Amino acid sequence: MGSDDWAWLSVWAKTGRDPLNSAAVTRWLPLHQHLADTAGVAGLLVDQWVSPQVLARLARDLDGDAVEVRRLVTWLAAVHDVGKASPAFAVQNDRLADVMRARGLVAPPRLKDDPQRSRARHEYVGQDAVRRWLADELGFRFRGAAAQLAGVIGAHHGVPSTPSDIALVRERSDLAGRGEWEQARAAVLRWATDLVGGPAVVKRFADVTFDRPSQVLLAALVIMADWIASNDELFPLDPLHTAQEPPVRPDPDRTAARVGAGWRELELPPRWTPRPVDDVPEAFAARFGRDPATVRPVQVAAVEAARAQERPGLVVVEAPMGEGKTEAALLAAEALAARFDADGCFVALPTRATTDAMFGRVLAWMRVLPGLAADASVMLAHGTASLNDEYRGLLWRGQIRDVGDGGDEAGIAHHWLRGRKKGPLAQFVIGTVDQVLVAGLKSRHLMLRHLALAGKVVVIDEVHAYDVYMSSYLDRVLHWLGAYGAPVVLLSATLPAARRAELLAAYDSGRAGAPEPPIEEPGYPVVLASGDRPRPVPASGTPRPVVLERLVEDPELDDLDALVDTLRTGLAKGGCAVVIRNTVARVQKTADTLVAVFGEEHVTVTHSRFLACDRAHLDAELLRRFGPPGPGTQRPPLHIVVATQVVEQSLDVDFDLMVTDLAPIDLVLQRMGRLHRHARRRPAGLERARCVLTGVEDWAGAPVRAVAGSRRVYGEHVLLRAAALLTDRERITLPTDIAPLVQTGYGALMPGPAAWHEKMRTAQQTHELEIVRRREQAAEFLLGDVGGPRATLDGWVRAGVGDADGDGEDPRRVGQVRDGAESVEVLVVQRDRDGGLRTPDWIAKNAGVQIPLDEQVPGKLARTIAACALRLPVGMSQLNPVGDGVIRALEQNHYASFDRSPLLSGQLVLVLDDDRTAELRHGAAAFRLTYDLRRGLLHQQL
Repeated sequence: MGSDDWAWLSVWAKTGRDPLNSAAVTRWLPLHQHLADTAGVAGLLVDQWVSPQVLARLARDLDGDAVEVRRLVTWLAAVHDVGKASPAFAVQNDRLADVMRARGLVAPPRLKDDPQRSRARHEYVGQDAVRRWLADELGFRFRGAAAQLAGVIGAHHGVPSTPSDIALVRERSDLAGRGEWEQARAAVLRWATDLVGGPAVVKRFADVTFDRPSQVLLAALVIMADWIASNDELFPLDPLHTAQEPPVRPDPDRTAARVGAGWRELELPPRWTPRPVDDVPEAFAARFGRDPATVRPVQVAAVEAARAQERPGLVVVEAPMGEGKTEAALLAAEALAARFDADGCFVALPTRATTDAMFGRVLAWMRVLPGLAADASVMLAHGTASLNDEYRGLLWRGQIRDVGDGGDEAGIAHHWLRGRKKGPLAQFVIGTVDQVLVAGLKSRHLMLRHLALAGKVVVIDEVHAYDVYMSSYLDRVLHWLGAYGAPVVLLSATLPAARRAELLAAYDSGRAGAPEPPIEEPGYPVVLASGDRPRPVPASGTPRPVVLERLVEDPELDDLDALVDTLRTGLAKGGCAVVIRNTVARVQKTADTLVAVFGEEHVTVTHSRFLACDRAHLDAELLRRFGPPGPGTQRPPLHIVVATQVVEQSLDVDFDLMVTDLAPIDLVLQRMGRLHRHARRRPAGLERARCVLTGVEDWAGAPVRAVAGSRRVYGEHVLLRAAALLTDRERITLPTDIAPLVQTGYGALMPGPAAWHEKMRTAQQTHELEIVRRREQAAEFLLGDVGGPRATLDGWVRAGVGDADGDGEDPRRVGQVRDGAESVEVLVVQRDRDGGLRTPDWIAKNAGVQIPLDEQVPGKLARTIAACALRLPVGMSQLNPVGDGVIRALEQNHYASFDRSPLLSGQLVLVLDDDRTAELRHGAAAFRLTYDLRRGLLHQQL
């Protein structure tokens, strides 16, 4: 070749700046070296890191040939930045552009200020170049595999192209580069093709159809390889003075040394090699320390259903509270992982609190998993994960990587597999359900989230707890997981038949083959699995009757007086009662009355409007006082807990007497699971489980009507149906009555007296219209389906939300997979008398510590502040002028020190005075907030 034929070697890809002078570029890397590094990393990812479950899915498009998968991924990585051979990219550095000009690659300096230069992005230039080259030089069909593989190149910065992006690249030839620039790009593509064996190797893909799930996984692997190869600690840049004439030619030995050293330094954890679960009772004993004879039937059925799967599918475990569904799910996940070569597990739960509680249980399971290395990667996935002491210990182990065999420990939070985008790629992830649902949200770098899920078994708990809005995202995610062949385990106390059918159909819609017929009455408890018969099983233990009463108010008294009378009578000989209200306002009002009657020492208040650290303390106290019998439980002789729905899920607490607001039938039953939950001696008069229903305007009404706050939370339709089932009922037997009540409560036939039906039909019509509205609202940012065989990534996340995590955006608008009613979170601090800030003076750890206002907040102090997170009332968080005013008022509390702390940056701050009060005023918003240590946050509109 003549000197002009080597002009492409002068193209630059990376620059580095002087750490002491950010304006001075002192390092660089030529394009060919970065591409060679990335290709080397991609090959190692396929060889040593990518889940075999993902490789099998990719090989499905290539006649099952895993070797071809490696060649394809390596080639895509080797060409991913070919678009950097363009004037729009070159002009970003004058000195390096001059080197390129000397080789004939002319990039006019004026282009640097062209307003459209930023739109002629190098990934889109590369996409157009790859598509044309595959078609023109290798004979690919322009609208077939050429378009599909080129779309992977266009997506490698996290956002696939749109037709307008490619149109601009073609229209602005001065930005994309023609002539000598096209020749340079073609030279890069020929060189990269030679890296994988030459044109004949790449031509093998010419007639392949790559479906959209395969394209997503390929794009994710290219992104991951690019990010690793772009880490200049792993792959150092060259001194700037080496950018010279003539340019240095590719050196395979140098590349091999760079890739080997970088990979060793990266130290990605080895794959998990799961082993089949042969003896279910013995496996339960080994994993959870259980006597094999005590393994429950539903647990055995769940694992047997997992082992019976002929291809990846959905396993649904429906069983009452206390049946050990979590243990069943983990062992089922282990069996599914062994069956289909998954490399980890993603366990998703409804809330941060339930996620934190689950984290230790999953770690304990991991410690005894066969075939799992001590340095398996783990992530706790929610916004305040770094506040979890156990997870923070894993973060430390991830930094100090020479940890030997780990002793009795399992897992590290790997130093590279961290952060919101990379963290879910860890082998074992325990997170809030949002972390799964965002896989159905159009957002930047969505491919990485899909890769993270596609290689695992996904376990989702409490699927009955998700509303229509969240369920739209859950159904779409299940559709994609079905397409990837990722096994899924869903857990629920029980599901309405229609919802169960929707979940099974959603997963089925993504995988090839005929859909499964719906199952109307599978029994209860039951395990259902794709392609398998229902497995109904008996519940463990003796059926437990619960006496059901209604709190009938004296017309001369209000409901609080009637409640006091009920509790005085019921607790005459002592005992522990729980009063569950559907709104925080009702909790606070009820607690004030009960404190006045029973004394503050006998009443505990818990709801969502306490600081996160205070909530954690309250949860720990609830477990200490009302948890399972044992040496750590100190049950008081007389106590009343007044709570919202926070006691409904996951907390293993047990009360002698329950009073609950009317709620949807499945949630009433869920609440009853906290009544006489464990075997223990009860006070006189409380030997029988007793649940008292309240929260209605008039039990004699036709129909019964729930109080206004409950109707706002749940809607009138489901409350009317629950009232119709419970208004005359005197006893419920758990778990026998759970499934019949839930199926009737959500079934097609209308329950209750005929005199109620007209108003119930009206409520149902309103409910159905609301479902349509919420689904339409969810659809705005809902990811599309997998598409047909000709589908590409073009426009895949068009009109999306940017980063799903919402950095720097309105917290009410960005990355939402929960309904718009989700409240805004703030960090609470107090103002000193001299105008400074301190941590709240009442918290258990680091109370009243001075907070710097300018320099970065120290790590320990930042964790304390982050633990003071608090959710504002929904009425202050809406997308309306009031909510806008609240956000604007909070944004006035801006501190440079918070911006400099990764844990605090971008968070809204609420500043209280010495009296723990604050006023927020801006536009239509005017509120006085008070933090009461016993009652939580109080708010008053001014």
